[in-house]
Amino acid sequence: MDRQLALVSLTVEIMAVVDLVPQGTAYGLLIGLGVLFCGVILVAIKIQRAYLSEDSGTSEMFMVANRSVGTGLTASAVFSSWMWINETVLSAAMCYRYGLAVPLWWGSGLCFQIALMAALGVMAKIRVPYAHTSLEIIRMRYGWIGHVIYMVLNLTNNVFGCASMILTGSQLIHGVSGMNFVAATILIPLGVVLYTAVGGLKATFLTDFLHTTVALILIIYFTLSVLAHPAVGGLAGLYDKVVDTASENYISGNFEGSLLTMKSEGAIIWGLILKFGNLALVVMDTAFWQKSFASEVNSTVPAYNLAAIAVFGIPWGLGTVIGLSARALHNTPIFPTYPGQVTATEVSQGMVMPYLVKALLGNSGMVAFFVLLFMALTSTVSSSMIAVSSILSFDMYKTYVNPKASDRRLLHVSHIAVVFHAIFITGISIALNYGGANMTWIGYFRPILSCPGIIPLGLTLFWSGQTRLAAILSPVLGFFTGLAIWLATAKSMYGEVNMATTGKNLPALYGAIGSFFSPALYSVVLSLYKPHTFDWREFLRIELIEETPTESSPTEETKEPNPKTDNIYVSAEIDTDTSPTDYPRRLSLDDVSHPFSAETLRNLYRWSNIAWVMFVALVLITFVLWPMPLYRDYIFTKPFFSGWTTVAIMWQFCAFFAVVVYPLYDGRFEIAKGIRGVVAEVNGLGRGK
Repeated sequence: MDRQLALVSLTVEIMAVVDLVPQGTAYGLLIGLGVLFCGVILVAIKIQRAYLSEDSGTSEMFMVANRSVGTGLTASAVFSSWMWINETVLSAAMCYRYGLAVPLWWGSGLCFQIALMAALGVMAKIRVPYAHTSLEIIRMRYGWIGHVIYMVLNLTNNVFGCASMILTGSQLIHGVSGMNFVAATILIPLGVVLYTAVGGLKATFLTDFLHTTVALILIIYFTLSVLAHPAVGGLAGLYDKVVDTASENYISGNFEGSLLTMKSEGAIIWGLILKFGNLALVVMDTAFWQKSFASEVNSTVPAYNLAAIAVFGIPWGLGTVIGLSARALHNTPIFPTYPGQVTATEVSQGMVMPYLVKALLGNSGMVAFFVLLFMALTSTVSSSMIAVSSILSFDMYKTYVNPKASDRRLLHVSHIAVVFHAIFITGISIALNYGGANMTWIGYFRPILSCPGIIPLGLTLFWSGQTRLAAILSPVLGFFTGLAIWLATAKSMYGEVNMATTGKNLPALYGAIGSFFSPALYSVVLSLYKPHTFDWREFLRIELIEETPTESSPTEETKEPNPKTDNIYVSAEIDTDTSPTDYPRRLSLDDVSHPFSAETLRNLYRWSNIAWVMFVALVLITFVLWPMPLYRDYIFTKPFFSGWTTVAIMWQFCAFFAVVVYPLYDGRFEIAKGIRGVVAEVNGLGRGK
């Protein structure tokens, strides 16, 4: 423990030496951006309620946005939720550490999970059309014990994922400005709490779009500005400088120690660990399931696949340019740490990118970096808040505390849960910091913790033969299997078990593999021990939450019809004395019918086939056909490097059109309707005066 505390103290001392942004500016930006986004979203919510008949004062709207979100906005929201600090700041840091192989492996480690979620999401729409969270599906099939176990898995996954982002962001803010770490940790989620608690999931969709727009503009700006700087000299200049400094930038484990080769042992191990961890962050995160439930019937697959393809270019382009430029310039007088070296701790905490931005783009560049950091942080935090609040309110409170809770009461609990999660996650982030953790160590531990539930959760939707016993025990056994492999490997290879040895890449990789694959074996064996076949019609007993009319929630008689969602409500007459939870369970399975028409179901199954084809194609291309032929004794030539990086930069522009321009086109009618409403009201006020 003394060693860990000493490491934290040393880290603070090292990072406090170079203040890249004045502390007052950092406070102003963090608070000002939070207030600005809160104000924007509150205005947007008012416009939604007044002119688009979208009321965030109901739990269906709060949790799943009335299942009416289109393709463009869904793609933008998924992209934003998945554009963590990792894809920007840490991808550059890992490229600095291992070379240009890392950004490509990073891109491939981001896209296939979203493509898989498209397949899972469309199957969830087919099997459980009224679901609000993935845990609701687990409870319906496996009972309360399974529900509690998967609730713990989901919550720990969300907590560690969100905490790791806040931890890294706070350490970065402290490193670039000297702002007190605890203050930064408190301020990051503060503004997010306000607009998330008020607006719910649709609010996060809208702010996700704003985050995506600003962040992508800044990512393109950083990539092009760094390349165009005279100290770098464009693609040709960057290549020449990396080659000229090769002797002082020798990377152990790379072919000939070069930064310009795909044959990098460290990069491929890092990439594999990242793939397992990211898979858990998507499949075991209720937020991604909720965005799927919130999207229109025909939007899930195209939206998720659009986001999957778009996100590939972010770490690939930005990470390559920033990481290699920092390597080429870190021993020159313009670099902030000169004549000292960038320490391993600073690399792990993502300081490579802010150092380079300060060196090349000055104070204005650092302000832009701070804005990018804020965008990446708050998009992650808002998504996590909705996910956790839904678990605490719907899966915990409504299920075990107050099953007859009204819609208004459930919404009130959701608001409290958002605030509670913000306070709790702040405390966890502070504790992790003083415990000596950083993004790298958490990235290694998270797959071991979260991966065991992935396969059993997927089998819940795709295999009727998975039994309750198998679903309950397999993730528990999988976790202990992965944990044992992780610790035993660290002990065997390095002689002791501590933060340093468990933070090595091979023990983490072996532990992640055991944690991910072993539950599949456990599930099959336990299911065959006492076979049982689940009737898929059971899932149709899950109903939409009953909406109790309130002052802010229009009644059925006065509510404006919504053709996108009205057709999914059950047409059967429901006894008003029976709660939505009790009513469906009284029906015989022979009397339960699917709410979607035969034509809609055929369409959904077609989308399911498309989703699986896209998933397999992305895995084959990004795992095998693209990187593997380059994993050989080869150092990039200048023309090949120029073409490689040019395509990566072009991908960023394609991403901008896919998740910024297209959502505006896709929602043009709603935007026009909102604008007309605002203009009419302003003109009316003007005439009144």
